[in-house]
Amino acid sequence: MNALVPQAVIEKTLDLSPAQALDRALRSASSAEVIEAALKAVGREKLAVVSSFGTESAALLKVMADVDPAIPVIFLDTGWLFEETLAYRDTLIATLGLRDVRSIKPLEETLSREDPDRELWFSDPDACCRIRKVEPLARALAPFSAWINGRKRFQGGLRAEMAVVEDDGARLKFNPFANVAREEIEAIYKLANLPPHPLLASGYLSVGCMPCSSRTSPDEDARAGRWRGRAKTECGIHTIKTS
Repeated sequence: MNALVPQAVIEKTLDLSPAQALDRALRSASSAEVIEAALKAVGREKLAVVSSFGTESAALLKVMADVDPAIPVIFLDTGWLFEETLAYRDTLIATLGLRDVRSIKPLEETLSREDPDRELWFSDPDACCRIRKVEPLARALAPFSAWINGRKRFQGGLRAEMAVVEDDGARLKFNPFANVAREEIEAIYKLANLPPHPLLASGYLSVGCMPCSSRTSPDEDARAGRWRGRAKTECGIHTIKTS
């Protein structure tokens, strides 16, 4: 793909927003090309990748590192993560040569005020996600004009129809894995000999915070183990626009 296509499309499609123009130009682009376009659109200093360092995260981080390992990576350390996830983060930093991983935690004053007994995950999981994920991410993204995440359409639910590039309020949101199939992700792991998340072998196909993650049986969707027994399917960082 010609590296000048995104800007050219923006200039020629004045009836579209920048996000819509970029999405139109990148609908058939590879994941690496989407990341390259994001870099060209805003520059490395204004672009961040948001990663959970979960069971499929290494694939996106590998593609990103091949493009530019110095792109900042934001990791939300909620205070409820598995020790295995924290260890996996450190493993992938070393394996992929990531140069700028920023572990962001919720504010202690917010936790003391709104979740002093650490039981909010049970009584109000949406509020728990807000103070431990949504608000910290908004704070972390403040210096940036665009961000990249690893959502895929095959994950279903609200993700099934997502664009490659979205208008996310004050910034652009790039979804370079929107079009990839599960087999492609598996191929990236195999070709690059990427280490799996330590909990994958124990049946955790999707890993988030400890209280809200459970093992998944072979006949279930990969994200069935998240917030099991509740109507909740998203933490909020992908359903609320950043400001």
